[in-house]
Amino acid sequence: MSEITASSVKQLRDLTGLGMMECKKALKESNGDLKKAEELLRIKSGSKASKVAGRIAAEGAVGIHVNTDQKLGAMVEVNCETDFVGKDQGFKTFVELVANQACNRRTNNVKDLLNIEIDGETVESIRQKLVMKLGENMSIRRVVLLEAKGTLSHYLHGSKIGVIVDLEGGGPALGKDLSMHIAAMKPIAISEDQVPAETIEKERQIAKGRALEAGKPKEIVDKIVEGSIRKYLSEITLLGQGFVKDDKQSVGKLVTAQKAKVHDFKMFVVGEGIEKKVNDFVAEVEAQAQASRVVQ
Repeated sequence: MSEITASSVKQLRDLTGLGMMECKKALKESNGDLKKAEELLRIKSGSKASKVAGRIAAEGAVGIHVNTDQKLGAMVEVNCETDFVGKDQGFKTFVELVANQACNRRTNNVKDLLNIEIDGETVESIRQKLVMKLGENMSIRRVVLLEAKGTLSHYLHGSKIGVIVDLEGGGPALGKDLSMHIAAMKPIAISEDQVPAETIEKERQIAKGRALEAGKPKEIVDKIVEGSIRKYLSEITLLGQGFVKDDKQSVGKLVTAQKAKVHDFKMFVVGEGIEKKVNDFVAEVEAQAQASRVVQ
């Protein structure tokens, strides 16, 4: 058996990113063979990743990478189980890596992204090693690639909300302002013509039902409904919303005044749509107390 030195343990840690004790144990199991120890840890990290795969991961971070010419950008959402791990530097570095690879390899498919090779190992193997190191389930939930007709601007609100905007004209300051506005106001479309007809019809029926329920005369119900629809569309469309820095001016008027045009935007909010587990603290304490009484 080869001697297991501090240097060999450090070398294995550098290769795998795993803890000192795990690396030392792997070296012992592989009789000091560095290559075999690395393979062993990769096998174990894959096993651990599988064990935690069913656990809900609704925390995490959004990552954005935009090329220097501001013509191509990618945005990813990478999830973990707790906000604590979401703030870990190793996790943050992984999110940046994933966004960078999505952009540079021009992919908006999670499966393809996981199979990308970097210096001889895939993004998936890097993910598995991070799962083993940090002890939580992690997943690349979604990725979007945006090719600009104009110029891309972007904004990250902390690490929880990410926005990319494709803007023609107006300059960098307007692009930044619009990105921040979208993060704050969360429009679902650029303009009214992009809102699905079924969404508008559903809102129309709701408004009509409210008007009739309130006892409004039938002859003015239609006018009330159309007024409600106009208000609704102004609230959910980017160009219809009041600008977050000056709500007396609509975003549409702001963009027009600067002779600019918004071609597209994308927004990710971490955990959006994921059903989070709600822990009943009282029930947990009672269960622990009951278990303690049983042991006694």
